[in-house]
Amino acid sequence: MFYNKKMENLRKRIACNLRQQRAKQKISQEKLAELTGISQQFICSIETEKANPSIEVMLKISEALGVTLNDLVY
Repeated sequence: MFYNKKMENLRKRIACNLRQQRAKQKISQEKLAELTGISQQFICSIETEKANPSIEVMLKISEALGVTLNDLVY
């Protein structure tokens, strides 16, 4: 139970931070997908807390947005 709650909170933070970073930089999900090679549908799933992205995916996203991994996670 504790693990599930921690994962849920982590998904929420990542989703919120990703949406904020995209909005701040005026980058659409489609553009981010193009920059990262990750599908727009998967980016949407991350932002709606339905997906658990790998570290590799998070690094691709952070690099494309010009932010650190910590900026997306914390």
